[in-house]
Amino acid sequence: MKKILLMPVLLMMLCGLGSCSKSNDSTAIVPTSSIITVGNWKITYFVDNGSDHTSNYAGLKLIFISNGTVTSSNDLFSVNGTWVASLNTEDKLLLNFNTGLQMEQLNHDWHILEKTSIKLRMEDVSGGGGGTRYLTIEKI
Repeated sequence: MKKILLMPVLLMMLCGLGSCSKSNDSTAIVPTSSIITVGNWKITYFVDNGSDHTSNYAGLKLIFISNGTVTSSNDLFSVNGTWVASLNTEDKLLLNFNTGLQMEQLNHDWHILEKTSIKLRMEDVSGGGGGTRYLTIEKI
């Protein structure tokens, strides 16, 4: 009788020990700069203070160069700017386009909410009561 009761206890202990192995859940943080400098990007979502302006950027291509410059172009125009990615206390992307009202709307310190190799979803909360902006770019 003791053997019958002892067997399930031993099996549970062995199964428990096997499942105690360390899992490798720690994933390395991939720098934003290594993601956005690969390929071309498009704006798939831009909402400023509740107003959707995504259609203003249809057909626009963004090219991020590793030297910190960015080119925004379509069939009609090309606008240059700069970008800086940082990961101090928050994962951020700072955009600054030199000219063009449409592109100047993107000149913000974007907090990255979601980051994959093909998509960046970001927000900017204005400290001066200017509302919240949302920007999503995806690889073309």
